[in-house]
Amino acid sequence: MAKQFLFSVIIPIYNVEDYLSEALDSVINQTLGFKDNIKIILINDGSTDGSEKICLEYRERYPENIDYIYKENGGVSSARNMGIDRIETKYVTFLDPDDKWE
Repeated sequence: MAKQFLFSVIIPIYNVEDYLSEALDSVINQTLGFKDNIKIILINDGSTDGSEKICLEYRERYPENIDYIYKENGGVSSARNMGIDRIETKYVTFLDPDDKWE
């Protein structure tokens, strides 16, 4: 049986290798308990930089908490919509990969 999380964080990704790790770490380091409460859904919208490598590294570190999907470039809205289709939690939010949570 799959683990049940309380929150989903959808992160659309397009050529953001310079910022992505900081954004992911900001979610992972939240005080409400990442491993028990948060599912990150990474949607790679056809990045041509090193974003995919970063996504795969984080998914390997946190396989229960991070889903990774690669799709052909279709824009941020199509990436977010693809993430919405994967939600299995009570709450959902979005985080742009060049932002971070304090």
